[in-house]
Amino acid sequence: MDELILTILSQNTNDRNRDRAFSALVERFPRWSDVLSSSREDLEKAISPAGLGPTKSRRIWRILVDILDPEGGNGGKGLGNLCHLSRDDARERLTSLKGVGPKTAACVLLFSCGIPAFPVDTHIFRVCRRLGILDPGADRVRAHKILEQFFLEKDYLDVHLNMIRLGREICRPRKPLCPACPFGEDCPCGMEEDRAL
Repeated sequence: MDELILTILSQNTNDRNRDRAFSALVERFPRWSDVLSSSREDLEKAISPAGLGPTKSRRIWRILVDILDPEGGNGGKGLGNLCHLSRDDARERLTSLKGVGPKTAACVLLFSCGIPAFPVDTHIFRVCRRLGILDPGADRVRAHKILEQFFLEKDYLDVHLNMIRLGREICRPRKPLCPACPFGEDCPCGMEEDRAL
């Protein structure tokens, strides 16, 4: 549950703001069921450091209702045996929750359950498109499936973390630092940059 909520808080913000929001949230609500005993406004206030408070509080609230409330979609059973399911079954269970997409599900599976899944965030999506691993027509949903087949399962975590770092520091959205890229001449984007110089 912690990883699920943490990943939702990470959407469209940086790690520092995500962590501040998560700390404030668990300080204000020591148990996840405490959130549902409070108001959505209290939840929104607690997570405000992460930004997009109204949207994220709605998602988190809906997920907690689905998972913890006996009247919710999961009948209050929590996430219990999630980590003992197959990757496909666990992913399906998570993405059946409103507001949980393939990236959030993959983060929960990889980081909390140790189930090999490859989360594709904005940085990874950009880097893999520039490298030509993903074709220009691939959307983010398809990207998860493509990249899970492209990389070895044992390498998912290392590749995920290194691709994010590459995307933040070198293969930036604007003004990528192509000469500093470890993929150098193998990157179609970098070759275009060289030709433009």
